[in-house]
Amino acid sequence: MTLLGRAVATATVLILVAGCESEAEKAKEKDQAALKSSASTAVCAKDAKAVSLPAGFPAAFPLPAGMIVTSAEDRGTSGLVVQGVAATAFPDVLKGLQADLPGKGFTPKNGETEPRDAESDWSSADFDGRWAIRELSQCGSQTLVSVVARKK
Repeated sequence: MTLLGRAVATATVLILVAGCESEAEKAKEKDQAALKSSASTAVCAKDAKAVSLPAGFPAAFPLPAGMIVTSAEDRGTSGLVVQGVAATAFPDVLKGLQADLPGKGFTPKNGETEPRDAESDWSSADFDGRWAIRELSQCGSQTLVSVVARKK
């Protein structure tokens, strides 16, 4: 193969690889879009109707104190999805998750924080997952919390 042929082949492979997203990246993007969408329609704590955590959700996961779970769903191999509202300001929920996760056996990784939202992957001995939080500006100092937990 000529030098030009190798360069074209290499460039083609790089373009193809760069254009492919892993399933995990696609799932993260879907979760982020869902969180942003649900934040605008989320109920405030005073109007929230509590539901139970789904069977099998990691009991030790440190949900924010006083969080009202408003939806819980078992998505099979995609995991258990829990969403709720905490009557706590976004910065305090963020600090709490960052401090409490490691102490409860959940290792955070690949996190990202912005002024009004944050998310992070996590893992434990039995689960892999992701949490995401978003300020609920329509609710004063309250925070929307979403957690996905997938059994290993």
